[in-house]
Amino acid sequence: MDISGWPKTFGFGRPASSGEIISKDIDVRSDGKGLPGGSGDAATGRIIYLAKCAYCHGKTGIEGPYNRLVGTVSDTLKVKTIGNYWPYATTIFDYIRRAMPLDTPGSLSSVEVYSLTAFLLASNKIVDSNVVINAQTLPEIIMPAKEFFVPDDRKGGPEIR
Repeated sequence: MDISGWPKTFGFGRPASSGEIISKDIDVRSDGKGLPGGSGDAATGRIIYLAKCAYCHGKTGIEGPYNRLVGTVSDTLKVKTIGNYWPYATTIFDYIRRAMPLDTPGSLSSVEVYSLTAFLLASNKIVDSNVVINAQTLPEIIMPAKEFFVPDDRKGGPEIR
């Protein structure tokens, strides 16, 4: 595409303020850097899940019309779930916070996201149902599929943190 004839600016919009940029800087690394304050538990997460997630993923995370969330490494269905595919527990928090619920992404509070994460980890039998999830405990959780992920060490490949 030749853009040489395009103007330098199009005359609409404005530069984002530093506050706007900071409000969108919500990424969470695998080591937990970027996790916000707050905490949650599976019992609270179950209530939130039934109200805001079950219509897409089913009452238990298995039977919904969209992606199945619950499974184990020994599942023979070859369906990628939190319990048999995701390598880092922090990724669950990051994904839910950014993209869920489907109809209102980014609308959940940090406490709701921690609670949903706790519920999903407990549903996948990765943590006990009474575990409290927060910025300190979440990065310490070892996911069952972590051992199956291999860092991309090709020159110029992405860095695994």
